[in-house]
Amino acid sequence: MTLSWDEAVAGITAPGKQFEVADVTVAGITYQAFKNAPQNMRQLFGTARGRGEQIFLVYEDERWSFAQVMANVDALAATLVNRYGVHKGDRVAIGMRNYPEWVVAFAAVLSIGAVSVSLNAWWTDEEMAFGLEDCGAKVLIADAQRVARAESAWRRLGLSVIGVRCREGELPEGVDGYEHVVEIGTPMPKVEIAPDDDATILYTSGTTGFPKGAVSTHRAIVQSLMAFACRAAVDEARRPPADAPPSLEPVLILAVPLFHVTGCIPVMLSSFAAGMRLVIMYRWDPEMALRLIEREKVTMFVGVPTQSWDLIESPNFAQYDTSSLASIAGGGAPAPPALVKRVDEGFASGRPSIGYGMTETNAYGPGNSGDDYLSHPSSAGRTVPILEMQIRDPEDRPLPVGERGEIWFKGPNLIRGYWGRPDATAETIVDGWLRTGDIGYIDEDGFVYVEDRAKDMVLRGGENIYSAEVEAAIYEHPAVYEAAVFGVPDARLGEQVAATVTLKEGRALSADELQRHVATKLAAFKVPTIVTFSTERLPRSATGKVLKRELRDAYVASHPG
Repeated sequence: MTLSWDEAVAGITAPGKQFEVADVTVAGITYQAFKNAPQNMRQLFGTARGRGEQIFLVYEDERWSFAQVMANVDALAATLVNRYGVHKGDRVAIGMRNYPEWVVAFAAVLSIGAVSVSLNAWWTDEEMAFGLEDCGAKVLIADAQRVARAESAWRRLGLSVIGVRCREGELPEGVDGYEHVVEIGTPMPKVEIAPDDDATILYTSGTTGFPKGAVSTHRAIVQSLMAFACRAAVDEARRPPADAPPSLEPVLILAVPLFHVTGCIPVMLSSFAAGMRLVIMYRWDPEMALRLIEREKVTMFVGVPTQSWDLIESPNFAQYDTSSLASIAGGGAPAPPALVKRVDEGFASGRPSIGYGMTETNAYGPGNSGDDYLSHPSSAGRTVPILEMQIRDPEDRPLPVGERGEIWFKGPNLIRGYWGRPDATAETIVDGWLRTGDIGYIDEDGFVYVEDRAKDMVLRGGENIYSAEVEAAIYEHPAVYEAAVFGVPDARLGEQVAATVTLKEGRALSADELQRHVATKLAAFKVPTIVTFSTERLPRSATGKVLKRELRDAYVASHPG
């Protein structure tokens, strides 16, 4: 007989079990947390030392064992401390695409009590400069492209820079090559790290045109990882024996950037913690992903729903053996119900799942999978006990089951706040509760449904794009009188960035010219792909607010299908 959700959760989290929960007080707020969690990330990384020559990272033709990874982690940690004087609490920025060295750098930084700052590899030079200055980085570890892109900033700020995978002649003066300063065999420096010491800063798009640095502690990351593992254990306990996936070595594929919370925590760090092989993709390519799934017998795929769609839509999909896949997970954006069904029917053994997490929750949130997902395809799912959910009205009062309002979260996996932004922290985190900015409801079985976003944001292929940031860039063009940025539906990406612009009298501007202008200010994914011009003032409410929904509906109505 299949266990109910509540029965499985109760059994998995009971006293004496691996996922036993207990009260913990942090900064005066009491949470439920996993009692048996490691005290810090250094302790968690240390568990990899017993795995020796077992393969951990696969990147193109490279295969890195756990022993090789940890030898590099130890040596880089020693270099940071002994050569560059990095101390506990110092910020070390990582700016590179998906490479094994990104994993090494992250683990080395956290293992010495420093703070890893994940820089978006798609950022422009201006955005890179902002991130480096905002966090007060002491060292930058970057690949050749990011070294060049951030050069004016790191020189102006006087940062030490370690170049990764830089060919001869690619290292500017003042940059140390990784292989020249990292001496394998050097032991890890000793340092004491408390659970509530800062561990990471991940930048989120800013509503005022500047990104905010979300700060997480060691406790928050560890609790998030434990929550993902607990959720997997609950699913396993509820799975009928007949539905058991093929008995294969667990292998994840990294199809999203490591600088994103999804790539970093539920994919990379879960692999690190559980001793699973991780197949790294430099960038997303569905054909390459299918080849790697077949070659490496990948059992778990985690990406935005767009990527699942790309796999199934590949004209060569049927030519590849994807039977090893047991789970095809999505996150970062809702998946259309039709896609959920296609995923379930399109893979021999793979079942669909989705997670609703945020940078501010260290990626953990409600999850939905398997039969539950098929029967509730528009729901983000349910949570394990450490994460509480409430729906609240505009006066922040909790609402009963089934009523629509803003979704709030509370748990030990939440960020402690935003770097140097006490105003933004106080606005987002209230008495230990996180305001998500999302609108939805919870049904009688605990399933949460996300219906809309309170924040003025476009969700494109898993990327959060704040309209105000794009509008600010558009307004810098001298021909623009007013502009509104909003999302329009897109079958593949979820939403496309659209802009409606009114020009100043007597001025001319084409869509291409405006897009090129925005591209000089912002990363490419933020540039509006749809630009329309209006000869009239943009529609506004009585309070003067631009009616973006009206603009969006008008565009959709004029572009059916």
